[in-house]
Amino acid sequence: MPAEDARPQLPRRGPAPPVEQMDNAELARMVESEHAYRGKALFELSDRAPHDDDAATKVAMLSRLTSLREARLFDPVSLAWSAIISLLAAETPHARDCAYEAFGALEPPEQREFLEYLQVPTIQEAHPRVG
Repeated sequence: MPAEDARPQLPRRGPAPPVEQMDNAELARMVESEHAYRGKALFELSDRAPHDDDAATKVAMLSRLTSLREARLFDPVSLAWSAIISLLAAETPHARDCAYEAFGALEPPEQREFLEYLQVPTIQEAHPRVG
């Protein structure tokens, strides 16, 4: 008899929702509700930030969620950091202002780690490229 796999199985996610067809409010609700595809929804909003101030505002707001601060893309980068980085990379005045506010909501030790990760002395000097 074959040995059964003792590892717990992750729940099936089902098909990904068509995030590119969703409006900003729907995407934000997906992220807030901790939907299985919340990262996909956040990335869609982030992609809109360079040309959509409402999307940038929502990304900054969502970056404050504890669930995004704890969800790691890779150590040390969380979904929240990814959101702030995308706002910086959007390079619009509104998106950058949103990024500065979101960064300001981080605790000082996390701010230092974030700046160290981006290899800049201040958030204003950060000009990451995404994509």
